[in-house]
Amino acid sequence: MADAKLNKDIFGLSVDNHELVKLAYDAYLANSRSSHAKTLKRGEVRGGGKKPWKQKGTGRARFGSTRNPIWRHGGVAFGRTGEENFTKKISRENKKVAVRQALSIKNKAKAVIIADKPLKQTGKTKDAAKYLSDLKLDGKNVLAVAHEKTPELIKMTNNLSNLKLVRATYLNVFDIMNADAIVFSPEALKDVEAWLIGKENA
Repeated sequence: MADAKLNKDIFGLSVDNHELVKLAYDAYLANSRSSHAKTLKRGEVRGGGKKPWKQKGTGRARFGSTRNPIWRHGGVAFGRTGEENFTKKISRENKKVAVRQALSIKNKAKAVIIADKPLKQTGKTKDAAKYLSDLKLDGKNVLAVAHEKTPELIKMTNNLSNLKLVRATYLNVFDIMNADAIVFSPEALKDVEAWLIGKENA
């Protein structure tokens, strides 16, 4: 790792308030959440067509169906419909600021590494494992930031549970904050700078 190579506008911010980082972190989780759970309403539960007892004269409360929500085996009132929307919106600029703050936090914790020696794209998992071992990152959760996710890189990293490969312009606060170490290739570092502080739009 070489601090001189890191842009202070990305890796050297003073982050006194983590509110924006938390907002981006929560938004990532919310936007990754799917809505599959669904409960049955009283009209969707099978059975219950017969009135359980006559309206008057029994001394009991009147009921028209055994599928009433307050009955056992009845429908669910105000249950999940499977159409819930859990997404949280965060502006593009705020998202970029949050990524810069997260990278600054990790850099301050000495978790950002610039790999001067490129990983040879052999397509073999053992070569990727050896690469991490050479960087003394055994047993750590590593986020590898690449210029491009080539088929060879994907094949090399897919079977390593402690390594996640991400393209530079797809960095997010969730992956950054959950990584013990973040490894950038020189090309990926240039991509991140162009994305976060350059004129290019992502």
